[in-house]
Amino acid sequence: MALRCAILDDYQNVALKLADWSAFRDKVALTVFDVPFADAAAAIAALQDFDIVCAMRERTPFTAEVLSALPKLKLLLTSGMRNASFDLATARERNVVVCGTGNVGNPTVGITIGLMLELTRRIGFENARMKAGASWQITVGEDVEGKTLGIVGLGKLGARVAAVGQALGMQVKAWSSNLTVEACAAAGVAYATKEELFATSDVITIHLVLSERSRSLVGAADLARMKPTAYLINTARGPIVDEAALLEALGERRIAGAGLDTFWQEPLPVDHPLRRLDNVVLTPHLGYVTAENYRRYYEDMVEDIAAWLAGAPVRQLG
Repeated sequence: MALRCAILDDYQNVALKLADWSAFRDKVALTVFDVPFADAAAAIAALQDFDIVCAMRERTPFTAEVLSALPKLKLLLTSGMRNASFDLATARERNVVVCGTGNVGNPTVGITIGLMLELTRRIGFENARMKAGASWQITVGEDVEGKTLGIVGLGKLGARVAAVGQALGMQVKAWSSNLTVEACAAAGVAYATKEELFATSDVITIHLVLSERSRSLVGAADLARMKPTAYLINTARGPIVDEAALLEALGERRIAGAGLDTFWQEPLPVDHPLRRLDNVVLTPHLGYVTAENYRRYYEDMVEDIAAWLAGAPVRQLG
């Protein structure tokens, strides 16, 4: 009898097109889920009879509760080599093998810069007006050249964003809790304290991994330091920013606006107040969503399954 494999959260229905899954066709039966589960109970109910699960990032969390309720699960895969929504300790206890995949480039850089340009130049807004048959231009854009770009987190992704900012003629400074003056100098950017960065930057962009230390790291006091003309961009993880404080700052127009690709709750509910604010640009967590990245994810998942079937798992986590 064939093993059952669930491919989760394939919103665009591309998983079976971007990789060749035929290598184990006689051994593994594939089922694609193209809509998110409503909650953990729905995930548990849907996945009861599956031996293998392929998850896309943190779209479906595999907590201790979920893992403990899936008695047949033997192999759990995630796109990428890190997944904060997986309880790896519980997976080990239940003898569930967990493996990851590679990725291609830094596609989140493009989303970050795109959000900044939409906030400052209103490209998408004016495009929508023209397509709707509206009159000629009504917005007055802002040139980013000469403005200050503040980066929270100067890792691989933050450093790439810094380089693009510099290419656009921006002054770049950075801060994180472990960042040093020497590391900033090596990246060619200025070091700032957290207070200075929020008080002096025209655009602030966040590039940190979500952890207990970074959860709600950007709070009301930080937002209060921002210029009324400044923008906040978050393509990292929603919970890094205090959502209630951000909603208040945006609603009262104490900052100029925000560009958000990540949220506390995903998918973002249709009645969420962020959807009603005209000084916010929203994208549905597109940071890693490129054909190149997806192809690598799914091709590596095929390799992961084949290696596990052969008794030699690769890219194991935890």
